[in-house]
Amino acid sequence: MEFPAYLATMPMHAITEIHGEPGLLARFRLEVRAFDEAARGRLTEALDLAAELHREDRRVREPYLNHLLRVAIRMMHHYQVRDVDVIVAGLLHDAVEDHPDELAASSCGETAGAPAGDATAVALAVLAERFGPRVARLVAAVTNPAYDPARDKHAQYREHVAASLDREPWARVIKISDFTDNGVGVIHTVGPKVTSSARKYRPLVPVYRDLVTRPDTPLSAPVKRHILDQLDLAEERFSAILDQPAQPN
Repeated sequence: MEFPAYLATMPMHAITEIHGEPGLLARFRLEVRAFDEAARGRLTEALDLAAELHREDRRVREPYLNHLLRVAIRMMHHYQVRDVDVIVAGLLHDAVEDHPDELAASSCGETAGAPAGDATAVALAVLAERFGPRVARLVAAVTNPAYDPARDKHAQYREHVAASLDREPWARVIKISDFTDNGVGVIHTVGPKVTSSARKYRPLVPVYRDLVTRPDTPLSAPVKRHILDQLDLAEERFSAILDQPAQPN
């Protein structure tokens, strides 16, 4: 497939709409050219694993891999992240939450430090074996725990985000890219998910504003300003979806 020479400057949702997954894969390959051969190998291995685990998953209108690619590309391009562990964890940030059994099953024999029968723990141990303990720790920080069915799941989600990201500055970077894709990108979905996503994510805007502006968040001042602008845009879009004036009778 032929892609325009300006693919490297296109907004990611524009690439998604026009060129789909092949376009995002091409953009990913453009971004990883900035890394050395060993780093490119690790990033490609992580992408291949993400593609295999999420091969049948979809996000309303698109393959789920598109979301993971946008999260990783955003970190490389807009956030100027060159920490390979962080980008690998970004590609795999939903792997343990969505496919713990498949990851656990890929382990050869006993996995050190993982309790028998605990698929999530085994899945994280598999990631630690393949990509290193730091990648596994970052993925764990952005993996949702089992929630109490007697409590509001969105409230528990917000509590988890605030607590887990408080102690993992680099995990904040992954989660902020994930949130941007979901929040700013909410207008690129359709159906009931538009409203449900806006209700879920809107209360998190001030949480992410606080996390982004903390001194230990490992991003430059211009990148932080860019992210704050994106959070403002997400808030505008949530408001447009949720704060519609009542229609006259």
